[in-house]
Amino acid sequence: MAAQAEEQQSGGSFILEHIIDHHELHLGPLHIPLPHIELFGVDMSITGHLVMMWVASLLLILTLIISTKRRGLIPSGFANAIEAIAIFIRDDIAVPNFGERDASKYMPFLMTVFFFILFCNLLGLIPFGQTATGNINVTATLAGISFAMMLGAGIKHNGLFGFFKGLIPPNLPIALLPLMIPLEFLGLLTKPFALCIRLFANMLAGHVVILSFIGLIFIFKTIFVAPFSIAFALAMYLLEIFIGFLQAYVFTLLTALFVGLCIHQEH
Repeated sequence: MAAQAEEQQSGGSFILEHIIDHHELHLGPLHIPLPHIELFGVDMSITGHLVMMWVASLLLILTLIISTKRRGLIPSGFANAIEAIAIFIRDDIAVPNFGERDASKYMPFLMTVFFFILFCNLLGLIPFGQTATGNINVTATLAGISFAMMLGAGIKHNGLFGFFKGLIPPNLPIALLPLMIPLEFLGLLTKPFALCIRLFANMLAGHVVILSFIGLIFIFKTIFVAPFSIAFALAMYLLEIFIGFLQAYVFTLLTALFVGLCIHQEH
């Protein structure tokens, strides 16, 4: 019983080792320590997930540079693929939520959100990579940025007083105001919370499942489990690639939807 409990604990440690953030870069057997920085008592240390976000940001910039380096009437190759994604985001996300007139104003923000989350999602699927979006601190920050965009766009379009007034349904009986005002503000706050938890849970769950399948080989200590574990892990790996794209799309879509609702409160 003690040996079985120890094996289960080692299996759990194996999974935690790969999904939690570290102050080291784990490149196989090589562990590279990262700088520890403390500012006014606040831990500002560089971690593995932060490095992955730097890499995602670099890939985002390189994508922009490469796709716009050769401008022409008919893009080709990589630029053509990026243009197809941009047109999709514009026509299926920006225009339905912002309208034809305002869609172009929010396209840079939506494109940045989509590609940054996409690269963070996919970096966790390459060898020695980590999934920054499997960290709730990262998804909470992304949701906070979306929330700031919601408030900023809503106040800019409707005015400060008009925006908060628009949260309350029109022609509402005065007796219901003490109940509806807290509920409407709570509903406003649940939008970024939903963005945060949805992205975090989906990206974390997929990696836990993959690691669990692989961990079965070490837990049962038999090669007969290996073919099944590897087959299921490979299937989940391919599914995770799809989920990486899907979650980037869903986060971008919901962000545009929430910002659009704050702008067009009459809807």
